[in-house]
Amino acid sequence: MPSITELVCELGLADKLVGRTGFCIHPQEALKGVPKVGGTKAVNLAKIHALAPTHVILNVEENTKATADALARFVPNLVVTHPLAPEDNLALYRQLGTAFGKEREAEALCGRFESALAEARERRFPERKVLYLIWKNPWMTVSRDTYISRTLALFGLSTVPGVAQARYPKLADPAVPEAELVLVSSEPYRFTARHLPEIERLSGRPARLIDGEMTSWYGPRAIAGLEYLSGFARSL
Repeated sequence: MPSITELVCELGLADKLVGRTGFCIHPQEALKGVPKVGGTKAVNLAKIHALAPTHVILNVEENTKATADALARFVPNLVVTHPLAPEDNLALYRQLGTAFGKEREAEALCGRFESALAEARERRFPERKVLYLIWKNPWMTVSRDTYISRTLALFGLSTVPGVAQARYPKLADPAVPEAELVLVSSEPYRFTARHLPEIERLSGRPARLIDGEMTSWYGPRAIAGLEYLSGFARSL
């Protein structure tokens, strides 16, 4: 899980990392020599087995139950994470701090996060209904039952559709009547500014590119994310 790999490094544990996914890219220098073991869904179990880790950190959203069951056969300790809202970062910091003897570092992160969260809550942002696009072919968005949606809501950005059966609904096209604005995420699909004209044409709404790391990553980047989204919301 890229954001949690970054958190491990922030806690001062970079030298203990023996493996990472191909999506774990921050902090770049610290991860240069750390072997890749596939992706979050396509995990190379043989590579992990050869690295003989004492702990593997998993995420309910990103890793499958089958992967967890397979790892449990040869990894002594599985650390399972599942943040669903910005506030859950506090429990996440403490969970890993306790697991790896980095309580002091975890509490320092908690302090920074609480300050950023309090500042975000003190501000008032206009309420806007937004379609948040994460994928193309098929078009996909986020439901309100996601970390992304709950993070955006802190800044007056209410995701649509308001009711969805899937946590990441597929759409026939980006023309969602309730939306006032389309937010086009830079990840997991690599949307760029060149996609905006097509999305504006199909949706009939203005579209803005948004940094997906700042809306969806847990860990230390969530602190930067609160600051980024405050500025982003004010710029709309």
